[in-house]
Amino acid sequence: MTELEKNKNKSQEKLLEITNLGKSFDGKKVLEDISLTVNRGEVISIIGPSGSGKTTLLRCATFLEAMDSGELSYCGKKVVTTKNGKAVYPGKAEMKEAKSKFSLVFQSFNLFPHFNVLKNVTDAAIHVMKRDKEEVLTEARQILKKVGLEEKLNAYPCELSGGQQQRVAIARALVMNPEILYFDEPTSALDPEITAGILRIMRELAEEKMTMVIVTHEIDFARAVSDRVIFMDGGYIIEQGAPKDVIDNPSNERTKAFLRKLSV
Repeated sequence: MTELEKNKNKSQEKLLEITNLGKSFDGKKVLEDISLTVNRGEVISIIGPSGSGKTTLLRCATFLEAMDSGELSYCGKKVVTTKNGKAVYPGKAEMKEAKSKFSLVFQSFNLFPHFNVLKNVTDAAIHVMKRDKEEVLTEARQILKKVGLEEKLNAYPCELSGGQQQRVAIARALVMNPEILYFDEPTSALDPEITAGILRIMRELAEEKMTMVIVTHEIDFARAVSDRVIFMDGGYIIEQGAPKDVIDNPSNERTKAFLRKLSV
């Protein structure tokens, strides 16, 4: 097999497969029959109105919420199966392995207030993943330099701006060496000037072929960096495809109506 063929096969590797995901809260369906595949190196943006199920989909993919039904695989290994119409989860060891495949960046940063920047970034990699401490510290310093925080290693979250806190959160996610990096509305708590800096970092990650799934309301950003855009509404995937199709030339009326509202 040539190097070109190897790279092509690698790019077609399925890192995440979700089939027929269903989720309800208090008897109300919030996700219905969701199927999604994420290939290595892909950048996927998920757009849609509030309450459409975008965040719940991310929370199910990252095990922060339990699926009611459906199946889920990471890197070709089945994690969640369905038995008698109900989702079945594996034991602790299998779950730990699955959780090692991804990192999630929250919109509210979720930093530990009593940890400085360096400890926030490295703590999980050292104590949860049990990686070599010196190796993690070296990598963390490199990543913090990359996101422009090399001079803030000893600062605490209360001493940082919102944009700086979000950059710490991104660095923390990256030091876990994830196969997939999830973002849940990473700029929604930030003002426009700070948002631009966060989006610039995410663009750089996209250029480096980091596999990312991004819930976002930044339509221009989604158009610029995404390989695929998914539009969700009412707990369903309504439309998906290349940005030029879903954003610039949507075929579904619900997608068209959503994008019209954003342009007003």
